[in-house]
Amino acid sequence: MANSVLQRANATISIVHSKTKNPEEIIRQADILISAAGVPNLVRGSWLKPGAVVIDVGNNAVDDSESALGYRLVGDVCFAEVSSVASAITPVPGGIGPMNIAMLLSNTLSSVKRIHHLK
Repeated sequence: MANSVLQRANATISIVHSKTKNPEEIIRQADILISAAGVPNLVRGSWLKPGAVVIDVGNNAVDDSESALGYRLVGDVCFAEVSSVASAITPVPGGIGPMNIAMLLSNTLSSVKRIHHLK
């Protein structure tokens, strides 16, 4: 979905996944990085173009003996490294999650209105 929105805005899209050879070379060219690989801390600060915008969609549980739950959530992006290079970054947890919920509710309401022919 993000691809089609960005393509309609005439953006050049490159897709990199966990098996891509030399992903850092491709990522280093990006002005906007949307990461949804499902690999904790995959994207490193040295991979990023200075000033890039980073949207981390990853939501990965990693072992953490100091946490009451025994784990903590991290993104696909190494936040500590990338936050010093990026111009903006979404944190994990708490980044895109609230927006996802808001859009889910908005789309549900729109669907109900459409089904029942309400304005």
